[in-house]
Amino acid sequence: MISKNIGNPDRIIRIVVGLGLGYVAFMSSGPAAVILWIAALAALVTGLVGWCGVYLLLGINTCKIDKP
Repeated sequence: MISKNIGNPDRIIRIVVGLGLGYVAFMSSGPAAVILWIAALAALVTGLVGWCGVYLLLGINTCKIDKP
């Protein structure tokens, strides 16, 4: 099972940025719009799921987990 490595503040920022990028992609056209849609989707998915593959590769963990 994949454990979460994105904390709540980071998740909120990713969701807001993803929505913003989606809006900009909707308002634009051409290859830039496609790139913006992909970036928006990646930001939204990582924000909603709470796991980021790049963070895993870099060893970053912003999720604070209480240990028993």
